[in-house]
Amino acid sequence: MTPEQKNMVQDSFAKIAPIADQAAALFYGRLFELDPTLKAMFRNDMTEQGQKLMATLGVAVASLDNLEALIPVLQNLGRGHVAYGVKDAHYATVGEALLWTLEQGLGEGFTPDVKDAWVEVYTIVSSVMKEAAAKSKAA
Repeated sequence: MTPEQKNMVQDSFAKIAPIADQAAALFYGRLFELDPTLKAMFRNDMTEQGQKLMATLGVAVASLDNLEALIPVLQNLGRGHVAYGVKDAHYATVGEALLWTLEQGLGEGFTPDVKDAWVEVYTIVSSVMKEAAAKSKAA
């Protein structure tokens, strides 16, 4: 990830943060539209779940300045998602829902470069999480 991509992700997330609740609702609505079977994984209050999602995204985006510190957090998250039944294929659906949500929230600000930057970040995040999940399943 280039410094410019990091800045684009951080700047665009700062524009989404004020509408975090709405963005989370859009995200989960799109996620369940893409794969209705995923809804069964979410038994808790979706407002609270949305707040957790946005907080986690906020930590990840803020930590782009220090990826080495973020990796153990992502590994723990990946291992934790195994217990919920998350499979590798689900990460692609989540990524699609995330990009769609960002496009809705940013409008014209969701340029091809911003999209590419988010794809790069999500690829890193999901790769670390999937690798940690696979290792925990093998253990």
